[in-house]
Amino acid sequence: MNFLMKIFGTGDDVPVTDSPEQVKKRFNSIRWRVFASITIGYAFYYIIRQGYSVIKKPMLNSGVVTPEQLGIIGTVFFLTYGVGKFTNSFLSDRMNNKRFFAFGLFISSVTMTCMGLVNSFVPLAVLWGINGWFQSYGAGPSIVSLNQWFSKKQFATLYGVWFTSHNLGSAFAYFIIAMVVTTYSWSMGFVAAGITSLIGTVFIYLGMSDRPETQGLPNGAVYYGEKTQEEVDAMKKQSVGSMQWNEVVKNPAVWILGLASLCVYIARYAVESWGPVYLSTTKGYDLVGAAGVMAYMQVAGIFGAMMCGWISDRFFDSRRNIPALIYGILYTASIAGFVWAPQNFVTDMVCMTFYGFTMGALVCYMGGLMAVDIVPKRVTGAAMGMIGALSYVGASTQEFVTGKLMTITPILDANGAKVLDEAGKAMFQYDFGAAPTFWVCAALGATLLPILVWNAKAKNDE
Repeated sequence: MNFLMKIFGTGDDVPVTDSPEQVKKRFNSIRWRVFASITIGYAFYYIIRQGYSVIKKPMLNSGVVTPEQLGIIGTVFFLTYGVGKFTNSFLSDRMNNKRFFAFGLFISSVTMTCMGLVNSFVPLAVLWGINGWFQSYGAGPSIVSLNQWFSKKQFATLYGVWFTSHNLGSAFAYFIIAMVVTTYSWSMGFVAAGITSLIGTVFIYLGMSDRPETQGLPNGAVYYGEKTQEEVDAMKKQSVGSMQWNEVVKNPAVWILGLASLCVYIARYAVESWGPVYLSTTKGYDLVGAAGVMAYMQVAGIFGAMMCGWISDRFFDSRRNIPALIYGILYTASIAGFVWAPQNFVTDMVCMTFYGFTMGALVCYMGGLMAVDIVPKRVTGAAMGMIGALSYVGASTQEFVTGKLMTITPILDANGAKVLDEAGKAMFQYDFGAAPTFWVCAALGATLLPILVWNAKAKNDE
Protein backbone atom coordinates (compact mmCIF):
# COMPACT_ATOMS: atom_id res chain seq x y z
CA MET A 1 0.00 0.00 0.00
CA ASN A 2 2.84 2.39 0.85
CA PHE A 3 4.43 1.63 -2.54
CA LEU A 4 1.14 2.30 -4.33
CA MET A 5 0.60 5.55 -2.47
CA LYS A 6 4.09 6.79 -3.30
CA ILE A 7 3.48 6.30 -7.01
CA PHE A 8 -0.26 6.90 -7.36
CA GLY A 9 -1.31 8.70 -4.15
CA THR A 10 -2.98 12.10 -4.39
CA GLY A 11 -0.71 15.10 -3.91
CA ASP A 12 -0.62 17.56 -1.00
CA ASP A 13 -3.01 20.49 -0.86
CA VAL A 14 -1.64 23.72 -2.33
CA PRO A 15 -2.93 27.03 -0.86
CA VAL A 16 -5.21 29.09 -3.09
CA THR A 17 -3.32 32.25 -4.08
CA ASP A 18 -5.05 33.24 -7.33
CA SER A 19 -7.70 35.94 -7.57
CA PRO A 20 -11.36 34.80 -7.80
CA GLU A 21 -11.33 35.52 -11.53
CA GLN A 22 -8.19 33.44 -12.07
CA VAL A 23 -9.61 30.62 -9.93
CA LYS A 24 -12.80 30.55 -12.01
CA LYS A 25 -10.88 30.55 -15.28
CA ARG A 26 -8.49 27.78 -14.22
CA PHE A 27 -11.17 25.65 -12.56
CA ASN A 28 -13.42 25.75 -15.63
CA SER A 29 -10.55 24.98 -17.97
CA ILE A 30 -9.25 22.02 -15.99
CA ARG A 31 -12.66 20.49 -15.18
CA TRP A 32 -13.65 20.25 -18.86
CA ARG A 33 -10.27 18.75 -19.75
CA VAL A 34 -10.83 16.20 -17.01
CA PHE A 35 -14.32 15.44 -18.32
CA ALA A 36 -13.07 14.96 -21.88
CA SER A 37 -10.25 12.75 -20.62
CA ILE A 38 -12.43 10.39 -18.60
CA THR A 39 -15.06 10.14 -21.35
CA ILE A 40 -12.76 9.56 -24.32
CA GLY A 41 -10.20 7.71 -22.21
CA TYR A 42 -12.74 5.18 -20.92
CA ALA A 43 -13.86 4.56 -24.51
CA PHE A 44 -10.36 3.22 -25.19
CA TYR A 45 -10.82 0.79 -22.29
CA TYR A 46 -13.90 -0.52 -24.10
CA ILE A 47 -12.14 -0.88 -27.44
CA ILE A 48 -10.07 -3.54 -25.70
CA ARG A 49 -12.95 -5.15 -23.84
CA GLN A 50 -15.41 -5.43 -26.73
CA GLY A 51 -12.71 -6.10 -29.30
CA TYR A 52 -12.41 -9.53 -27.70
CA SER A 53 -16.13 -10.18 -28.36
CA VAL A 54 -15.64 -9.64 -32.09
CA ILE A 55 -12.65 -11.99 -32.13
CA LYS A 56 -14.48 -14.89 -30.42
CA LYS A 57 -16.02 -16.61 -33.45
CA PRO A 58 -12.86 -16.52 -35.60
CA MET A 59 -10.98 -18.02 -32.64
CA LEU A 60 -13.56 -20.80 -32.37
CA ASN A 61 -13.46 -21.45 -36.11
CA SER A 62 -9.67 -21.63 -36.07
CA GLY A 63 -9.79 -24.40 -33.48
CA VAL A 64 -7.51 -22.50 -31.09
CA VAL A 65 -10.10 -22.83 -28.29
CA THR A 66 -13.34 -24.72 -27.62
CA PRO A 67 -16.58 -23.01 -26.50
CA GLU A 68 -15.99 -24.23 -22.94
CA GLN A 69 -12.43 -22.86 -22.95
CA LEU A 70 -13.69 -19.59 -24.38
CA GLY A 71 -16.20 -19.42 -21.54
CA ILE A 72 -13.42 -20.06 -19.02
CA ILE A 73 -11.26 -17.32 -20.54
CA GLY A 74 -14.17 -14.89 -20.25
CA THR A 75 -14.85 -16.00 -16.67
CA VAL A 76 -11.21 -15.44 -15.69
CA PHE A 77 -11.40 -11.91 -17.08
CA PHE A 78 -14.59 -11.01 -15.27
CA LEU A 79 -13.39 -12.49 -11.97
CA THR A 80 -10.14 -10.52 -12.03
CA TYR A 81 -12.00 -7.46 -13.24
CA GLY A 82 -14.64 -7.79 -10.52
CA VAL A 83 -12.11 -8.21 -7.71
CA GLY A 84 -9.98 -5.46 -9.21
CA LYS A 85 -12.89 -3.08 -9.59
CA PHE A 86 -13.81 -3.58 -5.93
CA THR A 87 -10.23 -3.05 -4.74
CA ASN A 88 -9.13 -0.32 -7.12
CA SER A 89 -12.36 1.69 -6.86
CA PHE A 90 -11.91 1.78 -3.08
CA LEU A 91 -8.33 2.95 -3.66
CA SER A 92 -9.42 5.62 -6.15
CA ASP A 93 -10.89 7.67 -3.26
CA ARG A 94 -7.26 8.24 -2.20
CA MET A 95 -5.40 8.35 -5.52
CA ASN A 96 -4.03 10.80 -8.06
CA ASN A 97 -6.40 9.46 -10.67
CA LYS A 98 -4.52 11.02 -13.55
CA ARG A 99 -1.73 8.51 -13.02
CA PHE A 100 -3.95 5.66 -11.85
CA PHE A 101 -6.33 5.88 -14.83
CA ALA A 102 -3.58 6.20 -17.46
CA PHE A 103 -1.46 3.38 -16.00
CA GLY A 104 -4.37 0.93 -16.08
CA LEU A 105 -5.04 1.55 -19.76
CA PHE A 106 -1.34 1.31 -20.61
CA ILE A 107 -0.90 -2.16 -19.10
CA SER A 108 -4.25 -3.30 -20.50
CA SER A 109 -3.14 -2.23 -23.99
CA VAL A 110 0.16 -4.07 -23.68
CA THR A 111 -1.47 -7.33 -22.56
CA MET A 112 -4.05 -7.07 -25.36
CA THR A 113 -1.26 -6.74 -27.92
CA CYS A 114 0.51 -9.76 -26.43
CA MET A 115 -2.65 -11.85 -26.85
CA GLY A 116 -2.22 -11.51 -30.59
CA LEU A 117 1.19 -13.18 -30.29
CA VAL A 118 -0.01 -16.42 -28.65
CA ASN A 119 -2.30 -19.17 -29.95
CA SER A 120 -3.19 -21.55 -27.12
CA PHE A 121 -5.70 -21.66 -24.28
CA VAL A 122 -3.50 -21.20 -21.18
CA PRO A 123 -1.53 -18.08 -22.24
CA LEU A 124 -4.72 -16.52 -23.63
CA ALA A 125 -6.50 -17.10 -20.31
CA VAL A 126 -3.57 -15.75 -18.27
CA LEU A 127 -3.17 -12.62 -20.39
CA TRP A 128 -6.92 -11.93 -20.46
CA GLY A 129 -7.03 -12.34 -16.68
CA ILE A 130 -4.20 -9.82 -16.26
CA ASN A 131 -6.04 -7.54 -18.66
CA GLY A 132 -9.15 -7.78 -16.47
CA TRP A 133 -7.28 -6.52 -13.41
CA PHE A 134 -5.95 -3.44 -15.18
CA GLN A 135 -9.26 -2.77 -16.92
CA SER A 136 -10.59 -2.22 -13.40
CA TYR A 137 -8.53 0.99 -13.14
CA GLY A 138 -11.11 2.75 -15.32
CA ALA A 139 -14.54 3.31 -13.74
CA GLY A 140 -13.61 4.25 -10.16
CA PRO A 141 -11.09 6.98 -11.08
CA SER A 142 -13.51 8.36 -13.68
CA ILE A 143 -16.40 8.80 -11.23
CA VAL A 144 -14.22 10.07 -8.40
CA SER A 145 -12.75 12.68 -10.75
CA LEU A 146 -16.22 13.65 -11.95
CA ASN A 147 -17.31 14.16 -8.34
CA GLN A 148 -14.20 16.19 -7.52
CA TRP A 149 -14.57 18.65 -10.37
CA PHE A 150 -18.35 19.07 -10.82
CA SER A 151 -21.33 20.00 -8.67
CA LYS A 152 -24.09 17.71 -7.42
CA LYS A 153 -26.56 19.38 -9.80
CA GLN A 154 -24.33 18.66 -12.78
CA PHE A 155 -23.36 15.15 -11.74
CA ALA A 156 -26.29 13.02 -13.00
CA THR A 157 -26.38 14.58 -16.45
CA LEU A 158 -22.61 14.44 -16.89
CA TYR A 159 -22.51 10.90 -15.51
CA GLY A 160 -24.88 9.92 -18.31
CA VAL A 161 -22.73 11.64 -20.91
CA TRP A 162 -19.58 9.98 -19.52
CA PHE A 163 -21.36 6.64 -19.71
CA THR A 164 -21.57 6.98 -23.50
CA SER A 165 -17.86 6.14 -23.52
CA HIS A 166 -18.89 2.48 -23.17
CA ASN A 167 -20.88 2.74 -26.38
CA LEU A 168 -18.32 4.79 -28.29
CA GLY A 169 -15.57 2.31 -27.56
CA SER A 170 -17.78 -0.71 -28.22
CA ALA A 171 -19.07 0.67 -31.53
CA PHE A 172 -15.49 1.29 -32.67
CA ALA A 173 -14.53 -2.25 -31.66
CA TYR A 174 -17.50 -3.89 -33.38
CA PHE A 175 -16.84 -2.06 -36.64
CA ILE A 176 -13.08 -1.51 -36.96
CA ILE A 177 -11.86 -4.66 -35.20
CA ALA A 178 -14.33 -6.76 -37.23
CA MET A 179 -12.83 -5.32 -40.43
CA VAL A 180 -9.28 -6.05 -39.23
CA VAL A 181 -10.19 -9.63 -38.28
CA THR A 182 -12.00 -10.24 -41.57
CA THR A 183 -9.15 -8.77 -43.63
CA TYR A 184 -6.25 -10.32 -41.72
CA SER A 185 -6.74 -12.73 -38.80
CA TRP A 186 -8.10 -13.01 -35.27
CA SER A 187 -4.62 -12.41 -33.85
CA MET A 188 -4.34 -9.09 -35.68
CA GLY A 189 -7.61 -8.05 -34.02
CA PHE A 190 -5.91 -8.26 -30.63
CA VAL A 191 -2.87 -6.35 -31.88
CA ALA A 192 -4.95 -3.61 -33.51
CA ALA A 193 -7.06 -3.07 -30.37
CA GLY A 194 -3.98 -2.96 -28.15
CA ILE A 195 -1.96 -0.53 -30.25
CA THR A 196 -4.97 1.75 -30.83
CA SER A 197 -5.61 1.97 -27.09
CA LEU A 198 -2.04 3.02 -26.37
CA ILE A 199 -3.05 6.35 -27.93
CA GLY A 200 -5.64 6.71 -25.18
CA THR A 201 -2.92 6.42 -22.54
CA VAL A 202 -1.23 9.56 -23.85
CA PHE A 203 -4.57 11.37 -24.17
CA ILE A 204 -5.49 10.61 -20.54
CA TYR A 205 -2.13 11.61 -19.11
CA LEU A 206 -2.08 14.94 -20.93
CA GLY A 207 -5.69 15.84 -20.12
CA MET A 208 -6.40 14.49 -16.63
CA SER A 209 -5.64 16.22 -13.34
CA ASP A 210 -5.37 15.35 -9.67
CA ARG A 211 -8.09 16.78 -7.37
CA PRO A 212 -8.57 20.59 -7.33
CA GLU A 213 -6.82 21.23 -4.01
CA THR A 214 -3.53 19.91 -5.42
CA GLN A 215 -3.74 22.51 -8.21
CA GLY A 216 -4.03 25.51 -5.89
CA LEU A 217 -7.82 25.55 -6.35
CA PRO A 218 -10.64 25.24 -3.82
CA ASN A 219 -12.41 21.97 -3.09
CA GLY A 220 -15.21 21.39 -5.60
CA ALA A 221 -17.94 21.54 -2.95
CA VAL A 222 -16.57 24.88 -1.76
CA TYR A 223 -16.24 26.25 -5.30
CA TYR A 224 -19.88 25.41 -6.07
CA GLY A 225 -21.16 26.72 -2.74
CA GLU A 226 -22.29 23.31 -1.50
CA LYS A 227 -20.04 23.38 1.59
CA THR A 228 -17.98 25.88 3.53
CA GLN A 229 -14.23 25.42 3.85
CA GLU A 230 -14.72 24.70 7.56
CA GLU A 231 -17.13 21.87 6.75
CA VAL A 232 -14.71 20.42 4.22
CA ASP A 233 -11.84 20.60 6.73
CA ALA A 234 -14.01 18.79 9.29
CA MET A 235 -14.80 16.06 6.74
CA LYS A 236 -11.12 15.49 6.07
CA LYS A 237 -10.59 14.63 9.73
CA GLN A 238 -12.88 11.62 9.33
CA SER A 239 -11.31 8.34 8.28
CA VAL A 240 -12.08 7.48 4.66
CA GLY A 241 -11.88 3.80 5.58
CA SER A 242 -14.51 4.01 8.31
CA MET A 243 -16.83 5.99 6.04
CA GLN A 244 -16.40 3.40 3.31
CA TRP A 245 -17.31 0.63 5.75
CA ASN A 246 -20.27 2.31 7.44
CA GLU A 247 -21.83 4.14 4.50
CA VAL A 248 -21.15 1.66 1.71
CA VAL A 249 -20.30 -1.87 2.82
CA LYS A 250 -22.93 -1.93 5.60
CA ASN A 251 -25.63 -0.23 3.53
CA PRO A 252 -28.32 -2.81 2.51
CA ALA A 253 -29.59 -0.59 -0.31
CA VAL A 254 -26.15 -0.65 -1.95
CA TRP A 255 -26.16 -4.46 -1.84
CA ILE A 256 -29.61 -4.66 -3.42
CA LEU A 257 -28.62 -2.27 -6.18
CA GLY A 258 -25.48 -4.34 -6.67
CA LEU A 259 -27.57 -7.50 -7.14
CA ALA A 260 -29.77 -5.64 -9.62
CA SER A 261 -26.65 -4.57 -11.49
CA LEU A 262 -25.43 -8.19 -11.39
CA CYS A 263 -28.57 -9.18 -13.30
CA VAL A 264 -28.20 -6.28 -15.74
CA TYR A 265 -24.66 -7.38 -16.49
CA ILE A 266 -25.61 -11.02 -17.06
CA ALA A 267 -28.04 -9.93 -19.76
CA ARG A 268 -25.81 -7.16 -21.05
CA TYR A 269 -22.70 -9.26 -21.55
CA ALA A 270 -24.76 -12.15 -22.86
CA VAL A 271 -25.96 -9.94 -25.72
CA GLU A 272 -22.75 -7.97 -26.21
CA SER A 273 -20.30 -10.82 -25.76
CA TRP A 274 -22.22 -13.55 -27.59
CA GLY A 275 -24.39 -11.36 -29.82
CA PRO A 276 -22.10 -11.44 -32.87
CA VAL A 277 -21.85 -15.24 -32.56
CA TYR A 278 -25.62 -15.60 -32.06
CA LEU A 279 -26.47 -13.44 -35.06
CA SER A 280 -23.98 -15.13 -37.37
CA THR A 281 -24.77 -18.73 -36.35
CA THR A 282 -28.46 -18.69 -35.40
CA LYS A 283 -29.83 -15.89 -37.56
CA GLY A 284 -27.65 -16.22 -40.65
CA TYR A 285 -25.66 -12.95 -40.66
CA ASP A 286 -22.04 -12.84 -41.80
CA LEU A 287 -19.47 -11.55 -39.31
CA VAL A 288 -19.39 -8.00 -40.67
CA GLY A 289 -23.20 -7.87 -40.85
CA ALA A 290 -23.55 -9.14 -37.29
CA ALA A 291 -20.96 -6.62 -36.11
CA GLY A 292 -22.91 -3.88 -37.91
CA VAL A 293 -26.10 -4.75 -36.02
CA MET A 294 -24.16 -4.73 -32.74
CA ALA A 295 -22.51 -1.40 -33.59
CA TYR A 296 -25.93 0.13 -34.33
CA MET A 297 -27.09 -1.10 -30.92
CA GLN A 298 -24.20 0.77 -29.32
CA VAL A 299 -25.28 3.97 -31.07
CA ALA A 300 -28.72 3.59 -29.48
CA GLY A 301 -26.94 2.98 -26.17
CA ILE A 302 -25.18 6.32 -26.49
CA PHE A 303 -28.53 8.13 -26.52
CA GLY A 304 -29.88 5.99 -23.68
CA ALA A 305 -26.93 6.74 -21.43
CA MET A 306 -26.71 10.38 -22.43
CA MET A 307 -30.36 11.07 -21.73
CA CYS A 308 -31.06 8.95 -18.64
CA GLY A 309 -29.62 11.38 -16.10
CA TRP A 310 -31.35 14.34 -17.73
CA ILE A 311 -34.67 12.45 -17.95
CA SER A 312 -34.63 11.51 -14.25
CA ASP A 313 -33.62 15.06 -13.23
CA ARG A 314 -36.07 16.80 -15.56
CA PHE A 315 -39.19 14.66 -15.25
CA PHE A 316 -38.80 12.62 -12.03
CA ASP A 317 -37.28 15.15 -9.61
CA SER A 318 -33.88 13.37 -9.69
CA ARG A 319 -35.43 10.06 -8.59
CA ARG A 320 -34.30 7.04 -10.59
CA ASN A 321 -36.88 4.45 -9.42
CA ILE A 322 -39.73 5.07 -11.89
CA PRO A 323 -37.55 5.45 -15.02
CA ALA A 324 -35.50 2.41 -13.93
CA LEU A 325 -38.68 0.29 -13.81
CA ILE A 326 -39.82 1.50 -17.24
CA TYR A 327 -36.39 0.89 -18.74
CA GLY A 328 -36.25 -2.56 -17.12
CA ILE A 329 -39.52 -3.70 -18.69
CA LEU A 330 -38.36 -2.57 -22.15
CA TYR A 331 -34.93 -4.13 -21.56
CA THR A 332 -36.44 -7.54 -20.83
CA ALA A 333 -38.84 -7.36 -23.78
CA SER A 334 -36.13 -6.34 -26.24
CA ILE A 335 -33.81 -9.21 -25.24
CA ALA A 336 -36.70 -11.69 -25.48
CA GLY A 337 -37.48 -10.41 -28.97
CA PHE A 338 -33.84 -10.58 -30.02
CA VAL A 339 -33.36 -14.23 -29.04
CA TRP A 340 -36.83 -15.69 -29.71
CA ALA A 341 -38.28 -13.74 -32.66
CA PRO A 342 -37.74 -15.34 -36.09
CA GLN A 343 -34.83 -14.03 -38.13
CA ASN A 344 -35.82 -10.71 -39.67
CA PHE A 345 -33.57 -7.74 -40.21
CA VAL A 346 -36.19 -5.13 -39.26
CA THR A 347 -37.22 -7.03 -36.12
CA ASP A 348 -33.62 -7.52 -35.07
CA MET A 349 -32.83 -3.84 -35.57
CA VAL A 350 -35.90 -2.73 -33.60
CA CYS A 351 -35.03 -5.09 -30.74
CA MET A 352 -31.43 -3.92 -30.74
CA THR A 353 -32.51 -0.28 -30.79
CA PHE A 354 -34.65 -0.72 -27.69
CA TYR A 355 -32.02 -2.94 -26.09
CA GLY A 356 -29.23 -0.43 -26.70
CA PHE A 357 -31.25 2.53 -25.43
CA THR A 358 -32.46 0.79 -22.26
CA MET A 359 -29.13 -0.93 -21.62
CA GLY A 360 -27.33 2.40 -21.76
CA ALA A 361 -29.72 3.79 -19.17
CA LEU A 362 -29.86 0.76 -16.86
CA VAL A 363 -26.11 0.22 -16.73
CA CYS A 364 -25.84 3.92 -15.91
CA TYR A 365 -28.49 3.71 -13.17
CA MET A 366 -27.72 0.30 -11.66
CA GLY A 367 -24.03 0.38 -12.43
CA GLY A 368 -23.35 3.33 -10.16
CA LEU A 369 -25.61 6.38 -10.33
CA MET A 370 -28.32 5.09 -7.97
CA ALA A 371 -25.70 3.97 -5.43
CA VAL A 372 -23.76 7.22 -5.69
CA ASP A 373 -27.03 9.04 -4.94
CA ILE A 374 -27.28 7.44 -1.48
CA VAL A 375 -23.67 7.58 -0.21
CA PRO A 376 -21.46 10.51 0.88
CA LYS A 377 -19.35 12.18 -1.79
CA ARG A 378 -16.03 11.18 -0.22
CA VAL A 379 -16.76 7.48 -0.73
CA THR A 380 -17.98 7.59 -4.32
CA GLY A 381 -15.18 5.26 -5.39
CA ALA A 382 -16.12 2.70 -2.74
CA ALA A 383 -19.75 2.70 -3.92
CA MET A 384 -18.58 2.14 -7.49
CA GLY A 385 -16.34 -0.65 -6.25
CA MET A 386 -19.15 -2.48 -4.46
CA ILE A 387 -21.51 -2.20 -7.41
CA GLY A 388 -18.76 -3.08 -9.86
CA ALA A 389 -17.68 -6.20 -7.97
CA LEU A 390 -21.22 -7.57 -7.93
CA SER A 391 -21.79 -6.53 -11.55
CA TYR A 392 -18.85 -8.54 -12.77
CA VAL A 393 -19.76 -11.55 -10.67
CA GLY A 394 -22.80 -11.49 -12.93
CA ALA A 395 -20.72 -10.99 -16.05
CA SER A 396 -18.34 -13.85 -15.19
CA THR A 397 -21.26 -16.11 -14.27
CA GLN A 398 -22.82 -15.37 -17.65
CA GLU A 399 -19.66 -16.29 -19.53
CA PHE A 400 -19.30 -19.60 -17.70
CA VAL A 401 -22.97 -20.59 -17.80
CA THR A 402 -23.41 -19.63 -21.46
CA GLY A 403 -20.27 -21.56 -22.39
CA LYS A 404 -21.67 -24.60 -20.58
CA LEU A 405 -25.17 -24.37 -22.09
CA MET A 406 -24.08 -24.00 -25.71
CA THR A 407 -22.46 -26.65 -27.89
CA ILE A 408 -20.48 -26.48 -31.11
CA THR A 409 -20.14 -29.45 -33.45
CA PRO A 410 -18.58 -29.80 -36.92
CA ILE A 411 -20.96 -30.07 -39.87
CA LEU A 412 -20.56 -33.45 -41.56
CA ASP A 413 -21.53 -34.59 -45.04
CA ALA A 414 -23.32 -37.84 -45.89
CA ASN A 415 -20.03 -39.73 -45.65
CA GLY A 416 -19.20 -38.39 -42.21
CA ALA A 417 -16.48 -36.03 -43.45
CA LYS A 418 -16.24 -32.42 -42.24
CA VAL A 419 -17.85 -29.87 -44.55
CA LEU A 420 -15.41 -27.13 -45.59
CA ASP A 421 -16.11 -23.53 -46.54
CA GLU A 422 -14.68 -21.74 -49.61
CA ALA A 423 -11.46 -21.04 -47.75
CA GLY A 424 -11.03 -24.71 -46.93
CA LYS A 425 -11.87 -24.33 -43.25
CA ALA A 426 -14.21 -26.67 -41.36
CA MET A 427 -17.77 -25.42 -40.82
CA PHE A 428 -19.49 -25.73 -37.45
CA GLN A 429 -23.04 -25.85 -36.10
CA TYR A 430 -23.82 -23.81 -32.97
CA ASP A 431 -26.59 -24.64 -30.48
CA PHE A 432 -27.18 -22.12 -27.67
CA GLY A 433 -29.59 -24.43 -25.85
CA ALA A 434 -31.17 -22.85 -22.75
CA ALA A 435 -28.75 -19.89 -22.72
CA PRO A 436 -31.28 -17.38 -24.18
CA THR A 437 -33.80 -18.25 -21.43
CA PHE A 438 -31.08 -17.62 -18.84
CA TRP A 439 -30.41 -14.20 -20.38
CA VAL A 440 -34.07 -13.15 -20.35
CA CYS A 441 -34.59 -14.29 -16.74
CA ALA A 442 -31.60 -12.20 -15.69
CA ALA A 443 -33.10 -9.13 -17.36
CA LEU A 444 -36.35 -9.75 -15.47
CA GLY A 445 -34.43 -9.89 -12.18
CA ALA A 446 -32.81 -6.55 -13.01
CA THR A 447 -36.29 -5.09 -13.46
CA LEU A 448 -37.76 -6.38 -10.19
CA LEU A 449 -34.92 -6.02 -7.65
CA PRO A 450 -34.78 -2.18 -7.59
CA ILE A 451 -38.40 -2.15 -6.40
CA LEU A 452 -37.03 -3.29 -3.00
CA VAL A 453 -35.23 0.07 -2.61
CA TRP A 454 -38.01 2.11 -4.18
CA ASN A 455 -38.02 4.67 -1.32
CA ALA A 456 -34.29 4.85 -0.68
CA LYS A 457 -33.40 8.47 -0.08
CA ALA A 458 -30.27 10.34 -1.01
CA LYS A 459 -28.33 11.24 2.12
CA ASN A 460 -26.87 14.64 2.87
CA ASP A 461 -23.40 14.78 1.39
CA GLU A 462 -21.35 14.45 4.55
